Amino acid sequence: MLAAAVLWGTVGPVQVWADTGDDPVALGSARILIGGLALALLAVVSRARLRPLLTPKVWPWLLLAAVATGIYQAGFMFSVERTGAALATAVALGVAPAATGLFARLVDRDSLGLPWLLGTLAAVAGCVLLLAPGTSRVDAAGISFGIVSGICYGIYTVAAKRLTTHQVSMPAAVAVTLIVGGLIFSPVLVGNFGDLVDPGSVALLLWLGLIATAAAYMLFVVGLDRVSASTAGTLSLAEPLVAAVLGLLVLGEALTVVSGLGMALLLSGLVIVSVVRTKPAPAPDEPLRMPRSAPARPH
Repeated sequence: MLAAAVLWGTVGPVQVWADTGDDPVALGSARILIGGLALALLAVVSRARLRPLLTPKVWPWLLLAAVATGIYQAGFMFSVERTGAALATAVALGVAPAATGLFARLVDRDSLGLPWLLGTLAAVAGCVLLLAPGTSRVDAAGISFGIVSGICYGIYTVAAKRLTTHQVSMPAAVAVTLIVGGLIFSPVLVGNFGDLVDPGSVALLLWLGLIATAAAYMLFVVGLDRVSASTAGTLSLAEPLVAAVLGLLVLGEALTVVSGLGMALLLSGLVIVSVVRTKPAPAPDEPLRMPRSAPARPH
């Protein structure tokens, strides 16, 4: 679980560091298509059963998860390009717990509780600061797409939670989610394909697709069988931490006082929702709450 979160935390920083100039939407689409195809090969080799994915109780949630994954990828890559790795990751993951709780309430009638409320207030306050007039060094469009990414993460998580109640092959579900999500923006990918075949872009996509997508998702799925949902949520905090450290210390990204405070509020909201619990962790026979993936984490 921790290894998966660390790998996901490298996505934004590696994109900035490579500085290939590729269209962020095309880059996000190519990334999840590569990861999805790699996991599809794994599913074929392991002879995973695909029929359960086509049942009426499964495919609508699988499709919703795939659409949310595709939009998340495009929005997140765009946000990284416009605001930097540290801030984009903080915004997306800071908004995500609030969005997840809200959609879970609408779909599953889950109780929200005080931690969710406090985390949501912190996330909203952080976004207000980042979008406030006078925060000249922060790109409003980039922040807005980061917020959209966090909302899509919430939609994805609720859809993924529904999928965990059915007996489906996780590698197969991961592969389908990634491939369908990648195909949503395939016209943009085709239009920019020529820019993605130079050596720098190929090296970037190999890392993003094979390591930070396929390998990370499988590590996450394996980890979900061994830890509780609350532990999974806590370990996922490594992702924004890694992105922030790499962005601020390695890439030299700078933040104003106001944007730094907004980022701190977003991350504090994430900590509150992930660490503070009002209920005990679910028993082993209860479905796990998937904080970032299953069938495929959108980041």
